[in-house]
Amino acid sequence: MQYLQGKPKDDNFLHKGLRKQLVQSLRQKGITDERVLAAIEAIPRHFFLDPAFERQAYEDRAFPITAGQTISQPYTVAYQTQLLEIKKYDKVLEIGTGSAYQACVLGELGITLHTIERQKALYDYVGQFFFLKKYLNIKRYYGDGFEGLPTYAPFDKILITCGAPFLPPKLLQQLKPGGIMVVPVGEDERQKMVKVTKDMDGRIYQQEMGDFSFVPMLTGKNN
Repeated sequence: MQYLQGKPKDDNFLHKGLRKQLVQSLRQKGITDERVLAAIEAIPRHFFLDPAFERQAYEDRAFPITAGQTISQPYTVAYQTQLLEIKKYDKVLEIGTGSAYQACVLGELGITLHTIERQKALYDYVGQFFFLKKYLNIKRYYGDGFEGLPTYAPFDKILITCGAPFLPPKLLQQLKPGGIMVVPVGEDERQKMVKVTKDMDGRIYQQEMGDFSFVPMLTGKNN
């Protein structure tokens, strides 16, 4: 038996069957990257939620978590991850660790992930999460996502998991030539998912991919 914050957790045939159904629904919605789908199927999403939501964890919807944040719906996680075109051994920066579900999906793909969380309560909570011990390739930081991590730049890929009011210039600088950034952009309740590519000469190209809804990306740190 495993534990999250002192609560028993296991991953049984029921959970695995629900994940298979979830993966099938994601295929039907247009997710085609089999490595992403395999990562979704491998990760027990119910570990990231209160035990009361054990069955609902495999519905394709978001749920509230600590500090007024949300765990994104599986389709959104899969869609953003697919847009990143992850290659094994990529160095990836994630802005908005949240529950760490997206981080674990990325970690399952064999990358090195640096992930920033600005909410101290959520950063501390996730630090006690037993499941993260599986992923030695995930490095967590408490900080301001708009600043990124210049010490570890440049990054092959950058993922922003909150609604940015604009393309953060410091993150664009930290994106490697040839790299990809995926970010929901907009100041309203709905944002446009934008895939940003930087060519080998440093030129930036943007492609709008669809409408999504995220919590806002905020500056600074929240103690």
